[in-house]
Amino acid sequence: MLNRTIKIFIATSLDGYIATKEESLDWLFSVEGEGDNGYSEFYETIDTVVMGRRTYDWIMKHELETFPYADKDCYVFTMEQREDTEYVSFVHDSVKEFVERLTESKDRNIWIVGGGQLISDFLNASLIDEMIITIAPVLIGKGIPLFNEADYEIELERINTRVFNQFVELHYKVVPKDIEAR
Repeated sequence: MLNRTIKIFIATSLDGYIATKEESLDWLFSVEGEGDNGYSEFYETIDTVVMGRRTYDWIMKHELETFPYADKDCYVFTMEQREDTEYVSFVHDSVKEFVERLTESKDRNIWIVGGGQLISDFLNASLIDEMIITIAPVLIGKGIPLFNEADYEIELERINTRVFNQFVELHYKVVPKDIEAR
């Protein structure tokens, strides 16, 4: 049984997109927030970062100076064969196999950075414990959705709601469907 919480912490447009079709986040950076919109506070609560390959590639393309998660254990899910780097281990397992492999020696939480497909894989496997979703007051019409179409139905319980100037952060706990813990 995993003794850490798996969390989503992500921003989305009001119409539910995490990026444009061209993978642009310009719409997000054009919104006036407050400080870092709670990022630093959240970042201190995690010790493991998980993301999909497209998210990783985007970060590597746009973060030219330093890898932003160098002080955390970082895993990237991919179907491609890639060599692990100084900061990243590439994962080819299913999300369920991956979570089962995680050690329990860490005492902080696991952050699923993105993207939409990986989030869907974790939701389909009932492996998300909490969702912290920051809504930007922008409609982009089409793009990469936060949640892919799926066959699950998930009940959430609100933990907190915060406002960072124009952004609204919604923090939910996933309500387990059964008593059996993972």
